Amino acid sequence: MRLLLVEDDNHVAAALAAILARHGFEVVHARSGEEAIQALLPADKEPFGVILLDLGLPDQDGYEVCGKIRKRTDTPVIMVTARADVRSRIHGLNLGADDYVVKPYDTGELLARIHAVSRRTTSGDAPPAGADSALALGPVQIELPTRRVTVDGTDVQLTRKEFDLLALLAQRPGVVFRREQIISEVWRTSWEGTGRTLEVHVASLRSKLRMPALIETVRGVGYRLVAPPVLQGP
Repeated sequence: MRLLLVEDDNHVAAALAAILARHGFEVVHARSGEEAIQALLPADKEPFGVILLDLGLPDQDGYEVCGKIRKRTDTPVIMVTARADVRSRIHGLNLGADDYVVKPYDTGELLARIHAVSRRTTSGDAPPAGADSALALGPVQIELPTRRVTVDGTDVQLTRKEFDLLALLAQRPGVVFRREQIISEVWRTSWEGTGRTLEVHVASLRSKLRMPALIETVRGVGYRLVAPPVLQGP
């Protein structure tokens, strides 16, 4: 698999590239945001399987680069950041990142996250067999075939994983989904470290939909979707 490593520190990049190469990755190194964008342009090259994006770049804000990457490709993006606060992570996810790792990180953790996001396939975007093509939850409308979500008729832009998470919960309102089950079905992995990623995606969904009570945390178990009451006319 080809992997685009966006890292301005040559020593860090060389060490990481050597580790990734030992695990079968063909690493292309970009030292700046501009180099990263240019690396995506050649149409005759095999597409990248994953983009590893360090946010501390010398020429452009890393979040800005993430947004530009997402406009050009749907290749999974993993942000590498020194910012551990949830708000920063949500901001990155809103721009289209698929996951993140916080410095300092363990290389085993990084490899696990790379493999987790790279498991995404086109077939993973299809709704489950027998699922309704559209789901209505009060003001929230979810169209599974087109992956479109609206609230009171207004489109809400969700990342791929945010949509998958919402669709999973919405197909069985009121049912508690265990964290392990969600991680298995949405991220297709059983790796425990994905739990923090799940929390950030839930927080991002609550923010984007502007309905914090829609997804309820069941302490020690997981999450469930609480369908809004249907308002009856006069």
